[in-house]
Amino acid sequence: MQHEETTAAPDREAIGRHRVLFRTVHRRKNPRLRQSDITISEEQAVKRAVKATALGNAMEWFDFGVYAYLAVTIGQVFFPSGNPTAQTLSSLATFAAAFLVRPIGGAFFGPLGDKVGRKKILALTMIMMASATLAIGLIPSYATIGIWAPILLIVCRMVQGFSTGGEYGGAATFIAEYAPDKRRGFWGSFLEFGTLIGYTAAATLVTTLTMLLSDDAMHSWGWRVPFLVAGPLGLIGLYLRMKLDESPAFRKLEEGGGPGDVREKKSFKDSFVGQWRAMLLCIALVAAFNITDYMLLSYMPTYLTDLGFGETGGLMSIVVVMLILMALINSVGRLSDRIGRKPVLMAGSMGFIVLAVPSFLLIKQGGTVPVFAGLLILGLALVCYLGAMSSSLPALFPTDVRYSSLSIGFNISVSLFGGTTPLVVAALISKTGNDLMPAYYTMLAGAVGLLAVLAMKETARRPLEGSPPSVATEEEARELVEAQR
Repeated sequence: MQHEETTAAPDREAIGRHRVLFRTVHRRKNPRLRQSDITISEEQAVKRAVKATALGNAMEWFDFGVYAYLAVTIGQVFFPSGNPTAQTLSSLATFAAAFLVRPIGGAFFGPLGDKVGRKKILALTMIMMASATLAIGLIPSYATIGIWAPILLIVCRMVQGFSTGGEYGGAATFIAEYAPDKRRGFWGSFLEFGTLIGYTAAATLVTTLTMLLSDDAMHSWGWRVPFLVAGPLGLIGLYLRMKLDESPAFRKLEEGGGPGDVREKKSFKDSFVGQWRAMLLCIALVAAFNITDYMLLSYMPTYLTDLGFGETGGLMSIVVVMLILMALINSVGRLSDRIGRKPVLMAGSMGFIVLAVPSFLLIKQGGTVPVFAGLLILGLALVCYLGAMSSSLPALFPTDVRYSSLSIGFNISVSLFGGTTPLVVAALISKTGNDLMPAYYTMLAGAVGLLAVLAMKETARRPLEGSPPSVATEEEARELVEAQR
């Protein structure tokens, strides 16, 4: 201790004798912001970016939602007749198979997004996703072409998964880099708003077809209609994305070092190994987020059907819950800007730990009111994740590797934990005979989320790492510069 005091004293004395010199060195290491350094994100430009990105995300999850809600029918159409449980499990396994290639898609598209820009890659993933979904609606049944039916289905699902590997990381990055620092939570919440729109549209369309068509008609051709809708939706999303400018943070990065520097200096090692701490945190957060997300929005229709609850009633209950979440999600995003990401995410994690079992006990009772109440309780916990996650995840990584690092980490986690949720839970119930296994799995996800939130840094109202501050107006920029004096 004495040694530390004797070494510290001369430092203070030196600073006192050479105050100007030390101040000059400090300023060179930490130069003051100039107004030209600050990114000004005008609201109209942010709105255009959010609209195009969220619509693409909505289309992506419309495609995945349609498959999840038609899992039982798809199992009957594309797999050999016999054991209905085996058909459903085969269909869910095909659903999960798409997630196995998502990390490959993330590793492919993410680095490209950091090299050539976010906009071009997001347009490419949109084309691939829409084309693969449209193709599923055109595949003949197992009764028509035999084993080729499930093979072609798996190929299309793989293309969906590969393209989706570059979608979320790019979309979250794009919005985060467009949004002002003080409103990143609010604008980021629109990405998950798009997710809910996609799921809601899928559930509504499937429910409407189920109500209007006979079982034979639905099995024969009705199930194809939602997949065929993906074609025109994809064209609309592509048009909106192609009209966007590149994100301000990426433009600043190119202006600072030139695009050539980004291409030459950054590699897979920089994106993955060099960001391993942030990557582990991302994987944990995404695991908690996606297990609970897929539990409620993808697996729940199958769970309700297995419990004997009417398919139409179950889907309508989920639709109403999603509409409520859509009404709340932007307020939750705004709240995360005000009080921080960590308190909001912690509330969601605690909600799943404490309320999962009571929620599933309500759902098991059957009846419209208990089922709806159980779903709503789970939904209110989930909306805390939905409102804050899209702004929390991009802030974990620096700008020059954000797209690639987020895409790789996000998709590794989704592949291992998210997309497998319906299959894992169905298998656990089949193995144990315990209908509360989904609740226990949800509690485990909430516990993982809680630990991850405790380990993360607060990023609300702060600039993204590797980027200058971003504000909404010239006046805010002047205030930032003057605050340094």
